[in-house]
Amino acid sequence: MDDEEARTRLLDAAEALFYADGIQAVGMDRIRTESGVPLKRLYRLFPAKESLVTAYLQRRDRRWTTSLREAVAGAPDPVAAVFDWLAAWFSEPDFRGCAFLNAFGELGTGPAGVLDVVRRHKAELRELLGELAGPGQDALADQLLILVEGATVVAALDPGPEPARRAGEAAALLIRSRAGR
Repeated sequence: MDDEEARTRLLDAAEALFYADGIQAVGMDRIRTESGVPLKRLYRLFPAKESLVTAYLQRRDRRWTTSLREAVAGAPDPVAAVFDWLAAWFSEPDFRGCAFLNAFGELGTGPAGVLDVVRRHKAELRELLGELAGPGQDALADQLLILVEGATVVAALDPGPEPARRAGEAAALLIRSRAGR
């Protein structure tokens, strides 16, 4: 196996384990076992657990954000499309909430690299919502972000599409009320 395959296997194992069981509950030896990558190569590719956690979150950010952007691109109602996308995500059998909030909840302001990825992910989500809200609609974008994040937290406790649907209804009311001004 070359380094690229080893890296992919390590990140696949890390993502599955960290997301399902938590970052602190999963040791590097378990990732080595699940990935089939020798410990020496694991530590050559990721010299510390923080570097593996950071790489896992970066990869997840790219995939998550790309998927959401694709879902809203060209949608007749892109804000509603955000909440439809969330409803589908919340209904996935392995849904365990937001990996970024989960990481922050576990690690707090600990590892700077991890915190940077979490903050960038949330800033990019806010930026996307700002694009959907339109120019000069910063307050609306902030409110939509709160609805997205709140729905995600509620769905982590009670998985399924309902939190996204309720948040989507609140977003529609919010947009209509702002249009009536």
